[in-house]
Order: sequence, then structure tokens, then C-alpha cells
Amino acid sequence: MTIDEMKQKKTERGYSYSMMSELSGIPLGTIQKIFSGETTHPRYDTLMALEKLFQDSPELHESYAYSTKHGETFTIGDYYALPEDQRRELIDGTFYDMSAPTVLHQRICGEIYRQFSNFILEQDGHCLPLMSPLDVQLDRDNKTMVQPDMIVLCENQDEKLCDWGIYGAPDFVLEVLSPSTKKKDCFKKLSKYADAGVLEYWILDPYQKKLLIYFFEEDVIYPKICGLNQPVPVNIYHGKLFIDFDNIASWLSS
Repeated sequence: MTIDEMKQKKTERGYSYSMMSELSGIPLGTIQKIFSGETTHPRYDTLMALEKLFQDSPELHESYAYSTKHGETFTIGDYYALPEDQRRELIDGTFYDMSAPTVLHQRICGEIYRQFSNFILEQDGHCLPLMSPLDVQLDRDNKTMVQPDMIVLCENQDEKLCDWGIYGAPDFVLEVLSPSTKKKDCFKKLSKYADAGVLEYWILDPYQKKLLIYFFEEDVIYPKICGLNQPVPVNIYHGKLFIDFDNIASWLSS
């Protein structure tokens, strides 16, 4: 595998240099010099370690987590100290890498946001729909900061809406799955959203063409699973708003 091919893989998977260093065991400075072109003839064993990293299934490194040594944890202060080119979520003191979203991912989020926004502008007017990137200090503590794909904030807006993002739990959250986030979205963030007081959580799986709906007010453990072949009601609007998936289904079939 050539360096140019590795650069392409790096972009596709959203790996940061620090993540590549942690996964491959190669010093961070060495990787930066190779990918910047400063090192023109890397050692053979270094190239083989990098090639193995990119040949592995991306699911082996799903939602790659960073934690400190000796049982310490990261805080909101560490989150704000991250370089601007590093996009991560902080959950219970552990950092999780976030790869750049694909065009399809953004189209799906944008379509659902558009339908929410249109409904709110025309009929509701109170709630506020927002899209990622947006900081949400979910637990109002110093160890968790997430960036949901989309949220709807209705209650206690004066208290929760800040210049930098959202302080507390939104009423509605949408996450669109990707290979690098599906376990985090389906398990870790599911429990976080439920415990923090989110009322409704949608998980859209574009690969299985399914929508999982958790409505926590009903205290139901298992999700309602919907296909994308018919409009789906939004529980927090008590049947007044239905999201149509015709456009999304056509994109997933093309």
C-alpha cells in the first residue's frame, strides 16, 4: 500500500494522527513526518505496521476511546483544550473519536431536520431544532460533552440554551449510524440519553434501512423498529408530526 493510498484511507475513516499512533504503536512524530512528506523513505517495519492498521476492518477500532493512565479521567477543560482539527465526544471522562460525516449522512440529517423545522415554523413555534456540530453538556457535569446529529429542544430553553451549545438534556435526539459510531450510539449513548432525561431517541440505521425509536416517557426497554416505507410519528408531538422517509429511502437505494 502506498503512502497516497494510506492518506486516502485516513481520510475515509476519519483517523487523526494521534489515533493512528495509538492503534499502530508508531510514534506520533514519525507518522506526522511520513504523511507530511518530510520522511521520504520510511522504514519497512513502520510501513508494514501502518498498512496493517488500514487493512484491518474499521469496526475493530469503532468509536476509538482515549482514557488517561492510573484511573484518571478527562474533563470539560480537556475537551476545550483539544486542537481545532480533532473532533471527539467526551463521555464519562473518556474521549471517543468522531470521523467526519459523509455526504449521505449529512443529507439524511438535513432532510429530517428540514421536516422538523418546517413543522415547528408552521404549527408549533416553541421548540428549537438544531443540527451537529453542537456541544451538548448532557449531564451538566464536567465529564460528558456529546454532539448528537440532531436535537430538538422544547422545555426550559432559557435555562438550557447557551452561546456555546446546550446545557442539559434535549427533548428529542437523532443519531444516524455509521461504522465508526454504531456501538457507541446504540449502547453507551442510549443509556446516557435515557439517564439524562431525553424524552425520545431515534437511531437511524442507513445500512439496514431501519429506524429504532426509544420513547423513554413510556418506560419501555425495547425500541420500536420501523422501516422507511411509511411516515413515522414523532412521539413528543403526540401524532401531530410525521416524518416522511421517501427521499431518504431513494438515496439509500441509489
